[in-house]
Amino acid sequence: MSNNHAAVWRWRRLQALLRRLHGSLSQRGWRGTLRRIVQEFRPNSSRALPIALLPLDWAFEPFSLPTVAVPEVSVIIPVHGQLPYTLACLRSITACGADTALEVIVVDDASPDASAATLARIDGLRLLTLPHNLGFVGACNAGAGMARGRYLLFLNNDTQVVPGWLDALRACFDDVPDCGIAGARLLYPDGRLQECGALVFADGSAWNCGRFEEPSDLRYLYRRECDYVSGAALMIPAALFREIGGFDARYAPAYYEDTDLAFAVRAAGRRALVQPASTVIHREGATAGTDPERGVKRHQAVNCERFAVKWAAALRAQPEPGVPVERALRRADRRSPALLVIESTLPDATRDSGSVRLIEMLRLAGSLGWSVTLLPDDGRADVVLAARLGAAGVAVVTPRAPRAWLREHARDYAAVLLSRYAVASVWLPPVRALAPGIRIIFDTVDLHHLREARAAAVSGASGKRAAASRRRELDLIAASDCTLLTSSVELDLVRQALPAAKLQLLANIHHVREPRHGFAERRDLLFIGGFQHPPNADAVRWFAEAVLPLLRERLPGVLLHVIGTADAHSRRALACNDIVMHGRVDDLDPWLDRCRVSVAPLRFGAGVKGKINTAMSRGLPVVATTVAAEAMGLSDGDDVLLADAPDAFADAVIRAYTDETLWLRLSRGGLDNVRRHFSPQRARDALLHVLGGVPDRAGMTVS
Repeated sequence: MSNNHAAVWRWRRLQALLRRLHGSLSQRGWRGTLRRIVQEFRPNSSRALPIALLPLDWAFEPFSLPTVAVPEVSVIIPVHGQLPYTLACLRSITACGADTALEVIVVDDASPDASAATLARIDGLRLLTLPHNLGFVGACNAGAGMARGRYLLFLNNDTQVVPGWLDALRACFDDVPDCGIAGARLLYPDGRLQECGALVFADGSAWNCGRFEEPSDLRYLYRRECDYVSGAALMIPAALFREIGGFDARYAPAYYEDTDLAFAVRAAGRRALVQPASTVIHREGATAGTDPERGVKRHQAVNCERFAVKWAAALRAQPEPGVPVERALRRADRRSPALLVIESTLPDATRDSGSVRLIEMLRLAGSLGWSVTLLPDDGRADVVLAARLGAAGVAVVTPRAPRAWLREHARDYAAVLLSRYAVASVWLPPVRALAPGIRIIFDTVDLHHLREARAAAVSGASGKRAAASRRRELDLIAASDCTLLTSSVELDLVRQALPAAKLQLLANIHHVREPRHGFAERRDLLFIGGFQHPPNADAVRWFAEAVLPLLRERLPGVLLHVIGTADAHSRRALACNDIVMHGRVDDLDPWLDRCRVSVAPLRFGAGVKGKINTAMSRGLPVVATTVAAEAMGLSDGDDVLLADAPDAFADAVIRAYTDETLWLRLSRGGLDNVRRHFSPQRARDALLHVLGGVPDRAGMTVS
């Protein structure tokens, strides 16, 4: 490079840096800009990578890619040389696997190296060799032309994928009916966040959300709507891609084709979503370079102008370039009506049935077109739990000053759901005061005062506490715009006390799965429930003391497996050869598939019992007390066995355990009961009634 050329290059680089600095100052402020500079030059992330990167200096040996006759997803990888990157990408796909049926198509875009010859030796790979270089746009469109999948997934060859990447993207289209594009979260090889969706400003310029932030940052840990997602890892229904004409050839060879595609999808009334549960490692610039003045990268500025002309009308609705990023992010995330949920702590499906129900409710609210935010009252944000919620589209916020946060943001939300009595008693007054027009929904989960009254009756204690709780709970119901109850019995009780209150039945929510093992392959008994819930602790103690001695002679060697958190005192008190205390487990399926009978020996409680729903949803027969089976639509002898006295309960367990014909009838009846009364569709209908109809999405105009 001559001295003159070098000087020009340095001047252009300086101008580019100054433009970036100016843009950052206007959108982040000086503190945010300083933090951003520190992030960019920080060499490594404090978070470990989900997987180790595969090496590029691998000596090629033939390997196989997954392939099926009828793929659900066609993974399309355009390549132009850079064979080591392509091989590492393909090997990562093989290593990670997927539940989704897929095919892999590599489009060799007239590579100058031996890519085509080497790739032809990979079993299962569909290879398309182009005689002339078409660039990214042309190569992707060519690959789409030979794809057989219902969905197309465009993937850069300088990427490596992480387990779950493909299934998480595919799930977006089931969970969000109007999803038109789903994009992955991109990480740098050192573990820092590269991009989690992107913003587009009114002049057509773009902003990569979260660049150089920590992947665990709650702001980027949930599936959400964005202006566009990077073509480095982008999934779209094949029919929609063809309907809108594929990648627009005016952006050839590359840049802004993915932004344009997202705007075309939005013009068709669909949404672009980024799904952080899908993680892809991207060596940004490995194939296209990073110099905006040279190579393919030089088309970025030119194509920005083309994009701005084409979408001039739509861009008028976008934020101005100087708008702070946080405000622009809220705007992009608020195209849908917003629901704020306040719960005592982050729901955990392995902890209690109330969490299972709430997680399903939040997922269903998202499918109805709502943007959902959850604020845990305890202020704790376990990253693993937040990420699980985030995969379902739930944003978790943990402000240091919750009331101040509510004062600032309450009017962003159309509705607030207060989960459980304890939360509603604290939060309902400030929500009503700070946002008088907001719709307040009180989710009782179960009637707190009814559970207290029944516990007092069993123990012989005074009912004064339950009476005081009843007054407070009814006051909360009266002050709410709508109250959710899980049980028809509880709904009738509240209706008698408050005839004018708006009430909605929304029971437990469970997905049915046929049993994997039959009667003869199973043994032992199962109890599901943590001892932090007093009815569960009482139930296991009663079973151990009053029922288990009656079973020992007639069912020798049979164990009771107790799944759920238990304190040390309870563990010591229940320690015996017949009871196995497993504590909390991440996956119930091994016990649901191998135990022969589930027991629910509750002597008091309220609401609908998730332990019964969970067992029945897997075809596991249940023996329960009448209070445990209350308001579940169950019939003794058809889909459950009911007993209250110790000897009757023991007899029912023995019948279910030893009579295969009865066992099969209870198994089938339990599955049918869950389908009738506790399906996601029934819950969706209830939420639709409470939240209102599915929001319409206005199309966009193209010039």
